[in-house]
Amino acid sequence: MKNFHHKPVLLDEVLEGLNIKSDGIYMDFTLGGGGHSLEILKKLDKGKLIGLDQDENAIEAASKRLSEFKDKVIIENTNFINFEEVLKKYNIENVDGILMDLGVSSHQFDSGERGFSYRFDASLDMRMDRDSKLNARTIVNEYSENKLADIIYKYGEEKWANRIAKFIVNARKNGPINTTFELNEIIKAAIPKSARRVGGHPSKQTFQALRIEVNDELNVLEKTLERCVKRLKPKGRLLVISFHSLEDRIVKRTFRYLNSDCICPPTSPICICDKKREVRIINRKPIVSSEEELKYNKRSHSAKLRICEKI
Repeated sequence: MKNFHHKPVLLDEVLEGLNIKSDGIYMDFTLGGGGHSLEILKKLDKGKLIGLDQDENAIEAASKRLSEFKDKVIIENTNFINFEEVLKKYNIENVDGILMDLGVSSHQFDSGERGFSYRFDASLDMRMDRDSKLNARTIVNEYSENKLADIIYKYGEEKWANRIAKFIVNARKNGPINTTFELNEIIKAAIPKSARRVGGHPSKQTFQALRIEVNDELNVLEKTLERCVKRLKPKGRLLVISFHSLEDRIVKRTFRYLNSDCICPPTSPICICDKKREVRIINRKPIVSSEEELKYNKRSHSAKLRICEKI
């Protein structure tokens, strides 16, 4: 297993944003190699840290890295959508803070055999949970042209989505598309040469779209955010680090909704919705990486941190 250790994104900003209490209970929904969790644990005395990850490699790496804090840490191999089941298992009702560091870890991108990256020739996989039935190969070879185009446009924000989907469907008539490099060549052929001169690697947005579909990332995020707030103690904080506009849009919209006292239409003479404000938004604009961090951590370039505090 390759090294999972790297300095986590926006580390100082996360530690400050969590407003850590030494006896508090905190959750790291995307444990990864345990980088954020390690620094949180260093600030705990009688507190607890609960780390979740659906990737078995991450669980193994984090367990080793955090072993010196075994009396303060709980590690569970599960998708963060199941966080309430974990709390129930340990008879915990509410927590003081939750961190969600979304997307794919650096380790997953750098593990070529996982199929997340267009930089390595590997089987089309992209599963964060390797027990999951759906993988990228199934999507590429079995989804209809219309469904492929919809996914690539919606989740990849790729303007050439229709053309890429058409090229994929035509290519698979000659046999299944099995590897990342095979898919790379199809995408490259689909996008006009003039368009490939700008915007980075031509496969970037399509690979993002496939990964989101494989792991149901946006639906999981939407279904979890409001439930997180309900499980926070008063003044407890929810921190979300996103890496593309689709995620950030969901977080921003949800935080605004939770921060609203009324959601009645403007034409309504009186409030009839009974909506109550649940959070205070800590940062109206997302926190981004400093110039110093951008120099040594490429993954931090697109990172955006949003924080809310339960009222």
